[in-house]
Amino acid sequence: MTQRIYIAGPMTGYPDHNFPAFCEAAKRFREAGWEVVNPAENFGGDTSLPREAYMRCNIAAIAQCDAIAMLPGWQNSRGATLERDVAIECGLALYDATTMQCLWRPDVTPCDTSR
Repeated sequence: MTQRIYIAGPMTGYPDHNFPAFCEAAKRFREAGWEVVNPAENFGGDTSLPREAYMRCNIAAIAQCDAIAMLPGWQNSRGATLERDVAIECGLALYDATTMQCLWRPDVTPCDTSR
C-alpha cells in the first residue's frame, strides 16, 4: 500500500507563497513512491480565498495521511505549526521535507516538541 504524506511549511510572506519549495518537496516524495498531498496544488493555485478556507481543507487532508513533511521555516508559520500539531495528535510520522529523513514516528520515539 502506498503511503500518503502531507507537505507543510510557511506560505504567508514568501515570494510565490513558497510554492516552489512545496513543489520540489512533493516531487522528491513522489519519486520515492509516496502519494503526496501538496497544499500548493489545492484550489488550482488560487491564493485569493480567506485563510480559513485553506486551513479547513488542509486539516481535513492531514487526517487522511500517514505522515507529514515539514519544510524549512515551519516553526515561524502559524498554519504549519498547527498542521504539525494536528499530525502528531493523529499519530502521523514526521519527516524533514528537504532531507526526507524521518524525524519522529509515534510507535518508535517520543515526540520532541522543540523541533
